[in-house]
Amino acid sequence: MSSEKKMNADKAVIIDALQAKVNASPFLIVIDYAGITVPEFTELRANLAAAGASCMVAKNSYMTKALSEAGLPDISAALKGQTAYVMGESDVCAAAKVINTFAKKSKKAPYKTGILDGAQLEPAKLQALGDLPAREVLLATLLGTINGAGAALARVIQAYVDKEGGSQETAE
Repeated sequence: MSSEKKMNADKAVIIDALQAKVNASPFLIVIDYAGITVPEFTELRANLAAAGASCMVAKNSYMTKALSEAGLPDISAALKGQTAYVMGESDVCAAAKVINTFAKKSKKAPYKTGILDGAQLEPAKLQALGDLPAREVLLATLLGTINGAGAALARVIQAYVDKEGGSQETAE
């Protein structure tokens, strides 16, 4: 086997593995990792893992091909320079929150672009996702809103009953 065919076969294996990772994740966050030291990158990866996400580095051309084969948007214009890819199993907000915290602390790892549910996201939207409160806080807020509406309805009904003179006696 010639070395060119072996290299093409190796590329295909790498691209297939990237495509499998992309297909398994509902999101892809692309960051610039220029200037990040090995200890910083290790810390970022550990924090992302705790949030259910992973961070990897791959050749931009390989990722472009994997995204194309997965039928995802063409983000190749953003894939320049030193690029790291963040993917996870479910919570894009948790991953973005880790990146926001890291970027604020280190002044490194700016967002380049992202993909969420098949649509491309600009860096400002990724930043906003990371700024959202935790899922539990959002659910508690929603529950409070629902309970508030129910309590208001109960007060209106009680006021109507009180106005009408309380309970009506039935004739026997």
